[in-house]
Amino acid sequence: MNPAVLQRTAWLAGITLAVAIAALALARRDTGRGHNLPGAVPVRGTSSGYYTSRAAPYGPTPGQPRTACGEAFNAKTQGIAHPVLPCGVKIYVRFHGKEVLTQVIDRGPTVPGRDFDITKALADRLGLHGTQTIQWRYAR
Repeated sequence: MNPAVLQRTAWLAGITLAVAIAALALARRDTGRGHNLPGAVPVRGTSSGYYTSRAAPYGPTPGQPRTACGEAFNAKTQGIAHPVLPCGVKIYVRFHGKEVLTQVIDRGPTVPGRDFDITKALADRLGLHGTQTIQWRYAR
């Protein structure tokens, strides 16, 4: 057999093994923790299991029919904007006892002191008005 083919096969086998080990480690980490939400991943080093951040509602504008992630953006769109988290990342957002599963659909905010923008429809669902402190954590 060709040495280049053997080398590629060995690399692919090694990568597959590393991915399998990582998947098993992640699955093992989340078993038996008693999360009250399916798919919720606790945040280590926090007393509540959540990060805290500042967030404010925002809505579509006539010149912005789509989000930076390609979603149609209208008055019913629910999601969050974050400057770094990748499009599609799912997170739980909690505010005043209400908790929802949502995802990153846009880039932003560009306002200093805010970590997230929350679409108006999602902010209404949470009862969030103006810039407020929210709690959030990753989901899977």
